[in-house]
Amino acid sequence: MTLQQLKYVIEVANRCSINEAAKRLFITQPSLSNAIRDLEEELNISIFERSNKGISLSKEGVEFLSYARQVVEQAELLESRYLNAKPSPQHFSVSTQHYSFAVNAFVSLVQEHGLEEYEFALRETRTYEIIEDVKQLRSEIGILYLNEFNEKVINKLLKAANLQFHSLFTAKPHVFISIKNPLANQSVVTIDQLQQYPYLCFDQGEYNSFHFSEEILSTLSHQKSIRVHDRATLFNLLIGLNGYTISTGILSADLNGNEIIPVPLDCEESINVGWIAHKNSVLTKLGAAYIEALKQAIV
Repeated sequence: MTLQQLKYVIEVANRCSINEAAKRLFITQPSLSNAIRDLEEELNISIFERSNKGISLSKEGVEFLSYARQVVEQAELLESRYLNAKPSPQHFSVSTQHYSFAVNAFVSLVQEHGLEEYEFALRETRTYEIIEDVKQLRSEIGILYLNEFNEKVINKLLKAANLQFHSLFTAKPHVFISIKNPLANQSVVTIDQLQQYPYLCFDQGEYNSFHFSEEILSTLSHQKSIRVHDRATLFNLLIGLNGYTISTGILSADLNGNEIIPVPLDCEESINVGWIAHKNSVLTKLGAAYIEALKQAIV
């Protein structure tokens, strides 16, 4: 097993493609395939699963990749310290539900740890895709919530994917509304008071089950409802249509301005927001730094 082989595995995992990885590594596709197969034979494991749909990490490969990244990271630190070698671009990816604090934490991570070269990814995406991204290590960390209604379904998926949920905080539900909304001056709002306003929620694609909804109380019926795909559109509709959505109550004026405010919702529900990662993997330096940035962003 060589350091170069470990770098090959990491690049293939990052690209989810032998061909794309070979281009990035400036070697031929057969040479890359052979190097990885030699490593698999030496270790007597299958790092990747190959099919007509492409290549993906095996369960053993997920665990192997977490250790490979640590070894390569330490080797690059040694080279940088003693050989004045130029460090390779840093890689980090997170998949999250549409939370402004997750973006704030990402900004802090880049500002503090981004070197001259890096390849970071922040994916605000659907609940099921967050789980799939972390399962396949397209993202090291995923951010989503659990509550009494969805936890049985979500935990079943997490267990099947060998993922673990780590709680960040528990919040009481709030509605996000425009400062011009007639309900903006109230200390608390009820479901009945919201009925006349458009309800905004994030579309979950083919997994539009109530259990995958980003918004709690997803089984309630609404006179007016609009599904959206991104946070900017949702916020524009909150302002333009006096709409509302249900979330944690944590907003960032720096990112979202002052035209949208959180107002407590009168209900007995709670929202447990946390992060998910593989049970068998150790967080990279950037992954651990991002978790710390998350904790600072929600204070």
